[in-house]
Amino acid sequence: MSTKRVYFPPTTPQQRKLLFERWEETGNVSQACLKAHVGRATFYYWKSRFVKNGYAGLEHYEKLGVPKGTGRVVAGIQSQILEIHRQHADWGKRRIADEIAKANNWVALVSPNGVRGVLMEAGMWKPEDKRVKKAK
Repeated sequence: MSTKRVYFPPTTPQQRKLLFERWEETGNVSQACLKAHVGRATFYYWKSRFVKNGYAGLEHYEKLGVPKGTGRVVAGIQSQILEIHRQHADWGKRRIADEIAKANNWVALVSPNGVRGVLMEAGMWKPEDKRVKKAK
């Protein structure tokens, strides 16, 4: 029997402001968190920004990591993928990813879906219809 995980939505700027106003008034992290309806981890996550920039530092929330759609596969790897696909058109995305890893001492440089993305951008991705293959 598994328990459902509780979803906590991202905090709003108003919540963060209330959190740190209450913390400045009382000096008590627990009371501030209860008042703003956030966890202690959220307080400590935002504390460095508050100390550095004050209330202005609590306004904006930037997600970390690479933005989606920015082409995370390195240009050198993209050219390798395209060259391997030109030489071996019958190889699939897993085989191409494995061949690149094999050439790099079995350290994966690109995922199979990364290979698929590169081939799709180049207009070279033509997946087989699995229903047709099973019918044979």
